[in-house]
Amino acid sequence: MKALNAHKMSGAEVLPLVEGGKGVAISNGLTAGSWAKAGGIGTFSCVNPDSYDANGKFVPQVYYGKTRSERFEELKTYAIRGGIEQARIAHETRSGNGRIHMNVLWEAGGTVPILHGVLSEVGDLIHGVTCGAGMPYKVAEIAAQYGINYYPIVSSGRAFSALWKRSYKNYAELLGGVVYEDPWRAGGHNGLSNVEDPNVPQDPYGRVLELRQIMRGYGLANTPIIMAGGVWFLRDWADWIDNAELGPIAFQFGTRPLLTQESPIMDAWKDRLLNLKEGDVCLNRFSPTGFYSSAVKNKFLEGLIARSERQVEYRSKPGEEPFTAELPLGPRGRPVYLKPDDLPKAQGWIAAGFSEGMKTPDSTLVFETEEKSKKILQSQAECMCCLSQCRFSNWADNAEGTTGKRADPRSFCIQKALQLAAHGGDLDQSLMFAGHNAYMFALDPFYANGFIPTVRQLVERIQTGD
Repeated sequence: MKALNAHKMSGAEVLPLVEGGKGVAISNGLTAGSWAKAGGIGTFSCVNPDSYDANGKFVPQVYYGKTRSERFEELKTYAIRGGIEQARIAHETRSGNGRIHMNVLWEAGGTVPILHGVLSEVGDLIHGVTCGAGMPYKVAEIAAQYGINYYPIVSSGRAFSALWKRSYKNYAELLGGVVYEDPWRAGGHNGLSNVEDPNVPQDPYGRVLELRQIMRGYGLANTPIIMAGGVWFLRDWADWIDNAELGPIAFQFGTRPLLTQESPIMDAWKDRLLNLKEGDVCLNRFSPTGFYSSAVKNKFLEGLIARSERQVEYRSKPGEEPFTAELPLGPRGRPVYLKPDDLPKAQGWIAAGFSEGMKTPDSTLVFETEEKSKKILQSQAECMCCLSQCRFSNWADNAEGTTGKRADPRSFCIQKALQLAAHGGDLDQSLMFAGHNAYMFALDPFYANGFIPTVRQLVERIQTGD
C-alpha cells in the first residue's frame, strides 16, 4: 500500500481522508472532531443537527407552528442552534488537529439563512463548507463573506463547469476542493442525471479524469478532488494515489464511519450494518427531493415500492380515449376513468383492502389502505418545510409556499423518516441511508466478531490499505 502524503486543505496539512457528512444528526460534532483529531478532515452535518439544553440533554425537534411558514421558521432556528453547538463540540474534540467542515444540502429548506446564521457565530471553529444536492451557485459567495473555504459536491465535470462559469470563477481563491460523489455507489442522495442509466454504473476513473481535465482548463490543476462513494479498501484505489494524470486526490468515507464507537446511531442500526448482504442497499427515487437515493432495504422501502406498483393512469372526466372504464371511488362513489385493461387491477387492489385511490401529480392513482392513506395525508399537512421544494407535501420556499403541483403520495416525509432512524425509532419504518458497499461490514475481517472501532482505529486501519 502506498503511503498517503498530506494535502494542504482548508489551511492546513492533513491526511487526504475526509469524513462524509450525513444528516439528519448522524455526522455530528463528536464524529467530526474525532476524525480531525486523527489527522483528517471531519465533517458534521448542518441538516437538522441536534441541539441540547443547559444540562446537555438532547432537545427533540418539536414543531408548534400552526402554519407551514411558522414551522419553517422553527426549522431554521433549530438548524442554526444545532449547527453552532455541533461546531463547538467538533472544535473542542479535535484538540487542534485536522480540519472541520460543515455539510449542508443546497435543496434543503432555508439553507442560505442557516449558513449565515451559523457562520456568523462560529468564527474559526470550522474551516470549510461542503455543499451538494442541487447546483449550489451561491455557496461560494456566502463562504467568501466569512473567509472560509467551500467544497462543492458534484457528480460530473459538466456540473462543475456550470458552477464555475456562473459563480465559482469569481471566488476561485477559496475553492478548497471539489467532491466527486459517484452517483451509483454513494449513500444518501445521488446526482444521477436524466441521461444516465441508474442500472449501469460507469467507471469513476474516467469521470474523475474528465473533471480534472475541465479543472485544469480553469487553472485548478492543484485543487484537490475528493473521491466519494464506493471507497472501502484504499488498496483498491492505489493507482489513484500520486497519480499525475488525476492530480491531487483525497478520499471520502461516508458509510464506514457509521460503524464507530463515536457514531450516534443506535446499536440496532449498527447490528443491522454488521449483517447486511450485497444488494441490501437499494437505489430508489422515492425521495421527496426528486433525486435518486440509496438506503438500506426494510419494510419502509418495501412499502413504498409496493404502493407505486399499485398504480394506474386515470382521467377525471369521461370521453378521452382510451380511458373508458368507469371506477367509483370514495364514500360518494365519484367515478374516475381508467383504461379497460387497468380496471381489473384496480378492482383487485380494492378487494384486497387497498380501498383508497390517491391522486398523484402525474395523473395516476395509487391504492392504499384507509389507515395508511390517512397517515399520508396527516404527514403532508404537518410538513415542517425541510426542503426547498418538497414533492411529498408540495411545499416550496417561495412567495407562494408551494410547488404548484399536487402533493405526491408515492413519496414520504423525509424529515420524519430520518429523525426516526437517528433517535431510537423503529428501524423497519425509518430511512437508513448507506452506500452500496455497506455489505462489506459483514465481509471485512476488521469487524469480525462484531468489533466496532473508535474513529481513530478506523482512520489508522484505512491508512494500511484495509
